[in-house]
Amino acid sequence: FAAVEALVGWWAGSLALLGDAGHMVTDSASLGLAAFAAVLAGRPPTRRHTYGYGRVETLAALFNVLFMVVVVVAISVAAVGRILAPAPVVGEAVTLVAALGLALNIGVAYLLMRGEQTMNTRGALLHVLGDLFGSVAALISGAVVMWTGWTTVDPLLSLLICALMLVSSLRLLREVVQALMEGVPPSLSSEDVGRVLAGIPGVASVHDLHIWTLSSQRVALSAHLVVEALEQWPEVLATSRQVLAERGITHVTLQPEPLNTIIRWLPRAAQREAV
Repeated sequence: FAAVEALVGWWAGSLALLGDAGHMVTDSASLGLAAFAAVLAGRPPTRRHTYGYGRVETLAALFNVLFMVVVVVAISVAAVGRILAPAPVVGEAVTLVAALGLALNIGVAYLLMRGEQTMNTRGALLHVLGDLFGSVAALISGAVVMWTGWTTVDPLLSLLICALMLVSSLRLLREVVQALMEGVPPSLSSEDVGRVLAGIPGVASVHDLHIWTLSSQRVALSAHLVVEALEQWPEVLATSRQVLAERGITHVTLQPEPLNTIIRWLPRAAQREAV
């Protein structure tokens, strides 16, 4: 269908339709990349990659975002040139083909939104939604040209859609960079998680707390828990894993430290205060 849009867009002189065709080409590439990344992410860990290949989904999302930014820039440059030098547009042909493209994109977006929501699928969905908006812009452009003859609406709507796509791309890019930098996922707060762990019966304090993203669906945590007595550790560990799982943290590494050992290494004044 991208080939159909490209041919009709070239014949009708519609930048919006040509842009939509370009989006569909990039969509095909992004969907193929997302599918490959999803298959690769499902492979078990190896000796060289002990965490598995889940981070491949993040890399695929990054590539899709950067690819979309390149497409946005290219269409924007062409749209500015078209505004400065308007060209005739065959509105009827643009409207018909854009309507068919819109129906196709709605179907693909529906399938993606029904599936598992990861950064990888969101990156692919970003392309499809951008393509969907491009079809809407082409449809409106064709209708306006057909009814009023105002051809400048075609590049103007292309610029509007590019702006919307750029905002979505940068939002996803921020999340991808956060994951690659092993930052705390946006849905979690290290302070809140630390307070929850410190509030577990038998836990005196928490330190060396780290939270990071392994993949779109796997969040890891490591921490040192100072416990009042090592005999309580099995109950503390089970409770800790439960409260962390409720917050979506499934890969947990916790190290117990007995309170009396910590106190023994403190200065005498600090020991009396701790007791």
